[in-house]
Amino acid sequence: MGSVESLYSLVLSSVVILLAMSTNVDVEGEKLASVDFEIFGNVQGVCFRMYTEDQGKRLGVTGWVKNTREGTVVGQLQGPHDKVNEMKVWLSKVGSPSSRIDHAEFSNERDIPKLEIHGFGTRY
Repeated sequence: MGSVESLYSLVLSSVVILLAMSTNVDVEGEKLASVDFEIFGNVQGVCFRMYTEDQGKRLGVTGWVKNTREGTVVGQLQGPHDKVNEMKVWLSKVGSPSSRIDHAEFSNERDIPKLEIHGFGTRY
């Protein structure tokens, strides 16, 4: 019966995950945020969406990215505040290697109780 500790650990981990999912705190205890963005400059035809999706996945944020008819890139990010902030810096200062970012606008920034978007993808 040495697996009682293993069972206890599994149950405790499950409870922590379930509690985290029902609050605005993720498993590591960080608050969750959501923010919309629009990026201006030479950001279409330069793989900006692909690099944004890759960077979002690398940082562990969820969201989506999309080109607009106006020549900008828009999207939404969700995740721990610090990771969302890192992604905001990347979107406004780095982008894809061939892009030129003139400026970035962030709006509708808010705390969220749980992730509303799962994964990170490109929308068309």
